[in-house]
Amino acid sequence: MAIVRIWVYDGILASGVAGPVDVFSAANQFHARLAGAPSAPLFAWRVESLDGQPVLAASGQTIHVDGKIDPRKKADAILLTAPFLSNIDAFIGRREELNALSSALRRQRKAGAVLAAYCTANYLLAEAGLLDGRAATTHWARAADFARRYPRVEVRAHELMIAQDGIMSSGSVTSYLHLAVRLVETFAGEDLATTVAKVLLIDMNRTSQASYATLLDEHGHTDTLVARAQQQMEATLERGFRLSDLAASLAVSERTLNRRFKEALGLAPLTYLQNLRIEVAKRLLETRPIALEAVSQQVGYGDISTFRQLFKRKTGLSPSEYQMRFSRAAARDRKAESGRDGG
Repeated sequence: MAIVRIWVYDGILASGVAGPVDVFSAANQFHARLAGAPSAPLFAWRVESLDGQPVLAASGQTIHVDGKIDPRKKADAILLTAPFLSNIDAFIGRREELNALSSALRRQRKAGAVLAAYCTANYLLAEAGLLDGRAATTHWARAADFARRYPRVEVRAHELMIAQDGIMSSGSVTSYLHLAVRLVETFAGEDLATTVAKVLLIDMNRTSQASYATLLDEHGHTDTLVARAQQQMEATLERGFRLSDLAASLAVSERTLNRRFKEALGLAPLTYLQNLRIEVAKRLLETRPIALEAVSQQVGYGDISTFRQLFKRKTGLSPSEYQMRFSRAAARDRKAESGRDGG
């Protein structure tokens, strides 16, 4: 029997506890059904907090626990629940709690436990030094902040799941389902994991979170020079781009502009511009029926093949695939088609 300890703290999302528990429970039930006879469950789990007291989720919901976090107790896996996105800075500021969790994580890792984190819970692994020299992912909206805080971690924000040497890192919020299925696969085999994923409708073929990313957090800085540069880029999106022209208009050197961008955003100006163009293209594809050639022109790419290549590299989908998946017009068409089939 694999023992999974689910660690919780104030400010988490309640679904990050219930979702994985449902996956482990389903694995036990399907294992018994496939065995055709009474059998011991494959998974046992405990929800634990530092003081053994209930915690308060970001929604205000009370999360009851089974006991205290004790790093000396056996665990096959530790599943770290994620603080809600908007609460992460306050969470990182709770140093006494963070230090206790870091110490417990290092001890469990040394004892051989698999460590699994999703979304902002990857900050806990990084704070404990367990991601130094490793690749990891996190929520796409926190990738730049994560990279600035933890420069010794190779951040691969486009990836949904990274597993290396007993440490599992997954991306945005609901990737806790993928993480739980991967734990089922690790301790009970691929066949059972596949069954659980199919029955619970968890798409394990999704490997990237890039198509869901936005520039949500890119203005969350205090550098007025960079903010002015961003405004100019946004206002002249259809035109060609030369860093020298942008720097001259702001009365700074190209070197200074590059440095300030990287300090404020973790990105070079050209990378930011590419992200901006793709973000605007995504909005156009989502909100109106529009030809790809028109989208390409409006975001500053005269060569549609270049636009297609960059769009797929940034989002993991071609522009046509993205439009089919996310556009409101396509959703209305699918709904209408479904209604005709049902009639």
